[in-house]
Amino acid sequence: MSDSKGQRILGIDPGTNILGYAVIDVKGDDINIITMGELRLQRLNSHFEKLGRIYTRVSHLVVTYKPDTLSIEAPFFGKNVQSMLKLGRAQGVAIAAGMKESVEIIEYSPKKIKKAITGNGNATKEQVAAMLQQTIKKGILDSKYLDSTDALAAAVCHSYQKTTLGDGKKYKDWSAYIKANDDKVYK
Repeated sequence: MSDSKGQRILGIDPGTNILGYAVIDVKGDDINIITMGELRLQRLNSHFEKLGRIYTRVSHLVVTYKPDTLSIEAPFFGKNVQSMLKLGRAQGVAIAAGMKESVEIIEYSPKKIKKAITGNGNATKEQVAAMLQQTIKKGILDSKYLDSTDALAAAVCHSYQKTTLGDGKKYKDWSAYIKANDDKVYK
C-alpha cells in the first residue's frame, strides 16, 4: 500500500504464550484497523512447536495483508534469563517471517511505544488500550487479552514516527527540517 497516500503497518507484540498482532492502514492522520488478534500458544508443550506456529502465522499475515513495515516490540530486560531467551526467539522468528517477504522491520522498546501512545513510558497495558480507544475511536475489537492492543500500539507508534512537520513535507529528522526551514527557527 505504500505510496504518497498511505502506509500499511503490521504491529507485533511477540510472546511464546500469546502473540498479539494488528494491521493498520495510515493515511495522513487517519488510522484504520484492518485486523487484529492474538495467536494463543499456551496449550502447546514444545517451545519449538510454538516458534513454528509463530512463523506460520506471521508469514500468513505478511502474505495476506502485504504490509510495508513490520513494527515489533523489542524484548524487555528482566530478571528471568530463560523467559527473555524464549521471548527473543519468538521475536526473531516473527522478524524472519517478515524478512522473507522483504518487509521493512522496525523495532521499538516497550517504553518508546508506551510513551508514543500515552505520553508515559511506564503506562500499563490497560492505559495503552484506553488511549488507543480514545485516539482511533473505531475498529478496536474486544479482546480478552491485551496483547492485540499492544501490537496495535507498536503499529501506531511507528505511524507516529512517520508524521510530517508543518508544511506537509517529510523530513528525515529535526536537523533536516531546520536546514530546509531556517526562516522558522528562532535565533
